[in-house]
Amino acid sequence: MKLNFDNNFKLTDTVEIPCIGYGTWQTPSGDVARECVKNAIKAGYRHIDTAAIYGNEEDVGTGIIESGVSREKIFLTTKHWISERGYEKTLKAVDDSLKRLKTDYIDLYLIHWPCVEKISPDWKEINASTWAGFEKAYKDGKIRALGVSNFLPEHILALEETAEIKPCVNQIEFHPGYYQPENVKWCIEHGMTVEAWSPMGSGAVLNDYTLNKIAKKYNVSAGQVCIRFALQSGVLPLPKSTNADRMKLNLDVFGFELSEEDMLAIRTMPPVGYSTFHPTEAPADAL
Repeated sequence: MKLNFDNNFKLTDTVEIPCIGYGTWQTPSGDVARECVKNAIKAGYRHIDTAAIYGNEEDVGTGIIESGVSREKIFLTTKHWISERGYEKTLKAVDDSLKRLKTDYIDLYLIHWPCVEKISPDWKEINASTWAGFEKAYKDGKIRALGVSNFLPEHILALEETAEIKPCVNQIEFHPGYYQPENVKWCIEHGMTVEAWSPMGSGAVLNDYTLNKIAKKYNVSAGQVCIRFALQSGVLPLPKSTNADRMKLNLDVFGFELSEEDMLAIRTMPPVGYSTFHPTEAPADAL
């Protein structure tokens, strides 16, 4: 199938998600976040990604309202933070995010980080109780789709031991120089959509020789190559920029197709841009 801007990833029988999202990680709260979201929507994004820990949910919500585009045309994702683990805390966290975002539903809600064995011997039970809160909010109509972030297959399998609703998304670090092929392959084979946070390696990969050589071949930017690499890998990218022109450029990735030779060259790049954030070293200051 030829990729185009109107391609969506199907999360459930009733929920589809636009194939490129606008990420707001490290976007300062206040006027910056609000204007960035408005500019992103003006540029054509209809998929906005934020998180409770980003500290900008309130401004993301305001930006969506001030954009003039109706809420139902925006796919909005936010994430549950580690300090809110457990059933009751999770229910409150959902309501708090809804209030900050100024909306009565969230399109996609993610567990931001798994609880892991290093943090607690009861990690499975902790994740299960959190997920039970997710399922309750889903059944109450507050969330349209449920997923996870920064999970490895072992964490997903453990969650599914007690889950009524299986996670349909895993949002992970994915970019040239660090693209987690085993995790991506497993998730896709198990019917999950993989999303790429930091699809440009927080900018660290943009000066890579191989990437720029490929970009020159197609007369595009290195950033556009990163986004196209994600899409052709079956992964949904979440590029982030505070520059309105680059926001538009990051959507303009459907006029070229990376050859298999170039895809292989990107896959075999040396490690670069890795954030050092790893699921087994997940944040531990919540318990």
